[in-house]
Amino acid sequence: MFKAIFTNSFGILISRILGFIRDLFTASVLGANIYSDIFFIAFKLPNLFRRIFAEGAFTQVFIPAFAKSNHKGVFSANIFIVFLSIILIITLIVNLFPALATKAIAVGFDAKTIEIAAPFVAINFWYLPLIFAVTFLSTMLQYKHHFATSAFSTALLNLSLILSLYFSQDKTQVEIVYYLSWGVVVGGILQLAVHILAIYNYGLSKILIGGFKYLRVKSKIIKKETKEFRNQFFPAMWGNSTAQVSAFLDTFLASFLVTGSISYLYYANRIFQLPLALFAIATSIALFPRVARYIKNKDEDKALEFLQKAFWFLTALLTASAIGGIILAKEITWLLFERGAFSSLDTTNTTLVLQMYMIGLIPFGLQKLFLLWLYAKEMQMMAAKIATVSLVTYILLALSLISPMGVSGLALASTVGGFVGFTLTIKAFGVKNFFDILRSKNALYLILGTILLTVLLLVFKDFIASYI
Repeated sequence: MFKAIFTNSFGILISRILGFIRDLFTASVLGANIYSDIFFIAFKLPNLFRRIFAEGAFTQVFIPAFAKSNHKGVFSANIFIVFLSIILIITLIVNLFPALATKAIAVGFDAKTIEIAAPFVAINFWYLPLIFAVTFLSTMLQYKHHFATSAFSTALLNLSLILSLYFSQDKTQVEIVYYLSWGVVVGGILQLAVHILAIYNYGLSKILIGGFKYLRVKSKIIKKETKEFRNQFFPAMWGNSTAQVSAFLDTFLASFLVTGSISYLYYANRIFQLPLALFAIATSIALFPRVARYIKNKDEDKALEFLQKAFWFLTALLTASAIGGIILAKEITWLLFERGAFSSLDTTNTTLVLQMYMIGLIPFGLQKLFLLWLYAKEMQMMAAKIATVSLVTYILLALSLISPMGVSGLALASTVGGFVGFTLTIKAFGVKNFFDILRSKNALYLILGTILLTVLLLVFKDFIASYI
């Protein structure tokens, strides 16, 4: 288990380091202004659909369904064709009506800004079908307990964007956004290429080719499996999409605030997502296939044993990250972004947003771990209900806090929604099971370590304050 977690974490770390280099270039070249807002809007829309249709929901439903299927090749081919067809239709619609798609996600933009942004939205959206194919192949590789390709492949997207920024340094801001948009598409093509190679090397290509070959003649025998998949997928899709709807609403509401607010959210969220992806997402990806198999084989004790080990490992890492992120938020933002077009005022505004996000790191991260249990037991409807309550909480708080707190109020609303979601997830998992996990000497070590780390970071902050 820990080998798989390390593989995921290391791959994500490499990718995120390149991502921060990318953001450093972006902040330096574009800063926090209307053109950076336009690119982030254009890139956010396909990412929104990717996370709804592809990554979370698809993986969480496909792996248990694939494990149970008696006709894995035909079942996989059918699911792939259906989903890719839907995504291609959506992509074509966005390319035919890019202005409407842009208006939908950034209502606060005026007509001129929407006109500028629309072509970039159309280009970026071609990333969606590419990354769905990547996710599909990645899920099959996860079933084989191969995580390295998927973990490291995101680095290719970041490399593509870094090269786009490098070659467009002396261009106008509009041209830079064009370079970045095509860099997204090229990155998606590179990710797909390495996954196709991995599928071939792990012998999964025979399953897929056979599935496509016999799909027409054997489609009836997977009718029941396909129906079960569909029944589980839509609740899972909604459960996973609420976080993306929340991000969408962040952007929507921020578009009514001062110019640069969307960028402040983006830069702060990039920092917040590093420990979340590096630890929580990497752990959940590595753990899910094993937990799903143990529960499928009715060995819940073994599944709980793995969950407990992952819990303490993840809690320690998230706690350290949250404390460091809150205390050193200004220093981190200054170090990463304050250069070129990114001013000290941008640092101050991004810092406030980052601190609000980091308060919720622990509940957001741990919820991903315990949601595995619900998905492995095919309790997607329960997860969807929890996500709905969390989203409603966020919406109410966002509307209440945006006026007194501005863009940082949106981040705080998201954090409180995360606490609500975590609490309800623990209730569904089982309060008794959760407290059984907490009854450990590890709890004392965690408390003492938290106190010591807080003191050390406060001393360190005072030491480096004079240099900023």
